[in-house]
Amino acid sequence: MTDVMVGLSGGVDSAVAALLLQEQGHRVRALFMKNWDEDDEAGHCPAAQDLADARDVADRLGIELLTASFSAAYWNRVFAHFLDECQAGRTPSPDIVCNREIKFRAFLDYARELGAGCIATGHYARIEYQPALRLLCGVDSGKDQTYFLHTLEREQLAHSLFPLGGLYKREVRALARAAGFANADKKDSTGICFIGERRFSEFLSRYLAKQPGEIRTPDGTVLGTHDGLMFYTIGQRQGLGIGGRTHSSGEPWYVAGKDMQANVLYVVQGREHPALYSHGLRASHLRWISGRPPRAAYRCTARIRHRQALQDCILHPVGNGNCTVLFDVPQRAIAPGQSVVCYSGEECLGGAIIEAALGSS
Repeated sequence: MTDVMVGLSGGVDSAVAALLLQEQGHRVRALFMKNWDEDDEAGHCPAAQDLADARDVADRLGIELLTASFSAAYWNRVFAHFLDECQAGRTPSPDIVCNREIKFRAFLDYARELGAGCIATGHYARIEYQPALRLLCGVDSGKDQTYFLHTLEREQLAHSLFPLGGLYKREVRALARAAGFANADKKDSTGICFIGERRFSEFLSRYLAKQPGEIRTPDGTVLGTHDGLMFYTIGQRQGLGIGGRTHSSGEPWYVAGKDMQANVLYVVQGREHPALYSHGLRASHLRWISGRPPRAAYRCTARIRHRQALQDCILHPVGNGNCTVLFDVPQRAIAPGQSVVCYSGEECLGGAIIEAALGSS
């Protein structure tokens, strides 16, 4: 029996995680984290309702519910980095940084200070301890969250539990209904970690000034103006404001590139346009969960976004935490700032931050 502190968010996943741990005989406490202090409009971040739902679960299970704010740590370690990346025209993954710095560092430190042996969350992933600690995909491939957990260190994983890793989402909801949880059918949370669902451009413009510039085709034809390169990502279709064009194919337009120096947004027409596809990428900050990233060319599978099917590739380390990844099949919309995450079978090995796509198909 272990003293476990569960990160209880108010959602169904963490609720069932707490339920399962209690049924397994662990001594369970819960912590509700509120790490975004701003008063939110239009229910974008309904922290009050989430806390009420978390209290309902804790009361039903008869476990203690603590509350804490790591807002300063969140701003300094997660959100400031997010803004810097956006300002640079990149597409950051705040959930990845949030997991590493808040959920599995600040929360873990807090829990251990209060005597907990480990923490638990509602992530869909598994940890295997023998013969060595490994991070494995959740059995529900549609919910697997290892993409967002790949930067965790073995020490963090060694003090973490993922009770839902062997379950499908439908099973989790069924367990919640059987337990009488009011949040059994609550909508899954989306949007930025701890901030919630937003109209992205509107939200970001509160922190970064607009920098209008031209929207062009690769041949230099000007199609319109953009509000700032930070508001767009490679492969984006919505929000371009171009509409139909005379003498065009009538297909939708997609973001294909950014020229930060000239402040130009490049777009192409058609989802399958060759300019959207690349055979590989350059990446930095290579992290391997084992602590020993490859030193030579390494064949594996990888994904460049959450829920993407795993793609066959070869990772080439080039020193100083940098690498290139060459795919067997060209990949669509490789976005600098996102992560490429590597796998061997069902094991999540680690990953790196994408710096640039390598050529087009």
